[in-house]
Amino acid sequence: MTFVFSRRLFLRLLGVVYLVAFASLGVQITGLVGAHGILPIGELLARARTSAGVEAFHALPTLLWLSSGDAMLLFLCWGGAALSLLLIAGVIPVVTSALLWMFYLSLTVAGQVFLEFQWDMLLLEAGLLACLYAPLRSPDAEPNPIVRWVLWGLAFKLTFLSGITKLASGDPTWAGWTAMTYHYWTQPLPAWTSWYAAQLPAAFHYWSVPPMFAIELVVPFAIFLPARFRKTRLIACLLMILLQAGIGTTGNYGFFNLLTIVLYVALLDDRTLGRPPVTQADTDRSRPEPRLWRTAISIAAVAIVCLSAVAFVREIQLTARSRAQIARAWPGRVLAWFEPFRSFNGYGLFRVMTTERPELVIEVSDDGQNFKEYEFRWKPGDPKRRPAFIEPHMPRLDWQMWFAALDPVDAGYWLESLAQRIVDGDAAVVRLLGPNPLGARPRSVRIAFYDYRFTTRAERAQSGAWWVRTLRGRTEVPVP
Repeated sequence: MTFVFSRRLFLRLLGVVYLVAFASLGVQITGLVGAHGILPIGELLARARTSAGVEAFHALPTLLWLSSGDAMLLFLCWGGAALSLLLIAGVIPVVTSALLWMFYLSLTVAGQVFLEFQWDMLLLEAGLLACLYAPLRSPDAEPNPIVRWVLWGLAFKLTFLSGITKLASGDPTWAGWTAMTYHYWTQPLPAWTSWYAAQLPAAFHYWSVPPMFAIELVVPFAIFLPARFRKTRLIACLLMILLQAGIGTTGNYGFFNLLTIVLYVALLDDRTLGRPPVTQADTDRSRPEPRLWRTAISIAAVAIVCLSAVAFVREIQLTARSRAQIARAWPGRVLAWFEPFRSFNGYGLFRVMTTERPELVIEVSDDGQNFKEYEFRWKPGDPKRRPAFIEPHMPRLDWQMWFAALDPVDAGYWLESLAQRIVDGDAAVVRLLGPNPLGARPRSVRIAFYDYRFTTRAERAQSGAWWVRTLRGRTEVPVP
């Protein structure tokens, strides 16, 4: 089997994912972490330099040490988008991949809580492997088999951990096959398709769990079958893609599903993808990679395997005590040194299923007495507003509001900053929200705490609403 075309397709599709990620960030980044954003990166870097000294450069590896202004943030976003186009076009992929990884790492560090999602880490991990997988000279040279297996290992790790962590968590809804009864309406950013999925019979939700576990826990082992089982690997790939398509069409997960599918495409050889295998004559005509380069790449790939193995084991530890033990062991300490680079990760999305949907609703007033709701662009608010389908765009603030509703105390520091920016009328932050309901700058901000659930078919037919909500309380946010 050969993987020359397979590699070319993988790198170009990865360029598409990078393009989506950078462009999505480009329209949000200044409001999130710009000079007048919710969590200005310049302030974080200044505090880190004061408290940690030179160590701050390792703890926060970002090009924004050169300049933390809005211009640099936008340069990284739109410069990254331009580099993505070069990778799609196949222009010097080894260099382009390295620059893309560096740019995106810089932005994830800058993004703080807004860029700590698992798919941000996954893109960095896949991007780092792409640097090793990309051809140095001839695009027709056969890829390094060690790097290819490490890349396949990432696809396995992501899929298998997604299943095993659900079981290891001890969550009763996964163990009892009832999790999907809650998933569609409790997920962070439902789409209108989520409402229709939630209306399916309870038996459908119940019996959709075993196939999911089969795809996540059994099917990934087909990745490692010998070459003669090409068709089996293809079937496994299609099953895993089908699961991602189901997730992506019933929710808004940014570029996560697209990126995961790209990783699965890398499992397929040239013949499976409809291209004739590269012949020995083709290989002879291509410029071989320098032996020193091949050796260095192989050593780097083995090192990544070791770090990934530690991350894999750590992710499935069952108790906090065992996690602490592995953190104290020398492999855990080695991994801790590399963690700032966010490229050696464990995964486990929705290992514990939420069974309720708390929501925070921002309310503003210009007189301190009469308050109106300040809608976000995408997250649930007005019960009659149809949930939007916006994938692959990733609205960071809307997503983070879901986590804030689950733990308002933990999110208090940036919620207070958000309220202050709303009162100040900072344009970069206000652009992240919906229309100002007052038509003027607010003087007061408060947060209403609601419980939401999808309407039933009968309720929607009667009221036209997509959601039913129950008020739990309100609190005013102190702003000067």
